[in-house]
Amino acid sequence: MIVRTAALTKRYGAFAALDGCTLDVREGEIFGLLGPNGAGKTTLLRTLLGYLAPTSGVASVAGFDCATQSLEVRTRTAYLPGEARLFRRMDGYGVLDFFAGLRRECRRDAAGRVADRLGLDCSRQVGRMSTGMRQKLALAVVLATDVPLVILDEPTANLDPTARSIVLDLAREARAAGRTVIFSSHVLSEVEETCDHVAILRAGRVVHEQSIEDLRRGHRIHATLNGPFAGVPAEFAGRLTATPRGDRGVVLETEEPLAPLLGWLATLPLAEVRVEPVGLQAVYDRFHKSA
Repeated sequence: MIVRTAALTKRYGAFAALDGCTLDVREGEIFGLLGPNGAGKTTLLRTLLGYLAPTSGVASVAGFDCATQSLEVRTRTAYLPGEARLFRRMDGYGVLDFFAGLRRECRRDAAGRVADRLGLDCSRQVGRMSTGMRQKLALAVVLATDVPLVILDEPTANLDPTARSIVLDLAREARAAGRTVIFSSHVLSEVEETCDHVAILRAGRVVHEQSIEDLRRGHRIHATLNGPFAGVPAEFAGRLTATPRGDRGVVLETEEPLAPLLGWLATLPLAEVRVEPVGLQAVYDRFHKSA
């Protein structure tokens, strides 16, 4: 595991920004972090980088303790903060030159290529760039930095659909090159399309973890019956979740193969049935829709 946290907690007085957060990130994967504002995503990322000291618990990156060996951690990490601040009086080329000179892992030629792919006019002064243009400039610096771990906090915020798609392609290319990407986002479709594994945070806790491969195995079945629903047979107990919808409707969710389940459904007095993938939105809603 390139990233590990165990019971990681960060408190500000009585408020817990992180509360016993435990997760592992494998090398060479894109790991998605999901949760609403205030769920603890950015606090977690800043704690991993050593910018915040944990109240309790431990975290490590590439085997280095994030609290006591933060310099070694940051040497192996490229970080895009949610609100990147750049030198407003420089033009884009100057910013790329500055970061390439500041850090040997930041490859100036690669940064220029990323900026070109994103359609960024680097001749413009940063202070006269739009928010989206500044985001592209920061992405060019971060994605051109050759390190094992890339942390992207809301990387597609303020970007148009074309640029969003390019950023997702760049994340996949980083993975193909053997790098690990932590991808924090509010856009569920991007996470589902791009990530290998996802963790959902709520009130500073990891409330759900799942691989996207496992998620795609899940199905949701909406059934309307001509009579009352008699319940789930014992043979499917523990493998099937049933949620009644009125007197004669039921929503069934399962990660099991559909064939045996469809055989049972065929014995019910069905008026209508619809089968669809569960999807990340449905999983996310379990933890946050009522919050």
